Amino acid sequence: MSSIKIQKISIVDLDTDVIVNAANSGLWAGGGVCGAIFEAAGYDKLTKTCKKIGHCEIGSAVITPGFDLKAKYIIHAVGPIYSDGKHGEAEMLYNAYKKSLELAVINGCRSIGFPLISAGIFGYPLDEAWELAVQACKNYIAVNHDVDIEIIFAVLSERMRKIGEWHLNRTED
Repeated sequence: MSSIKIQKISIVDLDTDVIVNAANSGLWAGGGVCGAIFEAAGYDKLTKTCKKIGHCEIGSAVITPGFDLKAKYIIHAVGPIYSDGKHGEAEMLYNAYKKSLELAVINGCRSIGFPLISAGIFGYPLDEAWELAVQACKNYIAVNHDVDIEIIFAVLSERMRKIGEWHLNRTED
């Protein structure tokens, strides 16, 4: 049975089949979650693979090997840079989660670790980012009854965990 959890843990330390990188459209190493994933996976190997892929559209995702991570794969999901919420940001962010889940299942993954996509340097407001993340995951589970996947959101602070838990519990009524 599919489930959604939030844990206070670095995404690179998750023991899941796949982890999601909050990527940029050029798929180059960045800071924050992205930088930590590149470092833990093996910077040179992951950079070389991402350069071969070259690009990923906002609201979409691509998959690479996990290299030196516990995870077998890395899904690079590109969320939007938030401007004012009136330029399709919500749809693009929702789609980044949906596409990540689709790629995970297609590649035989039974567990996936997500960061809160676009909520760091891309500036997405935390409450809205959590609401869309939870909604996208719950909708995916609801539509795909035959899929059994464990979804874990990895956050680094207790504050982020509490906000996420509030949204996760709020949407269950």
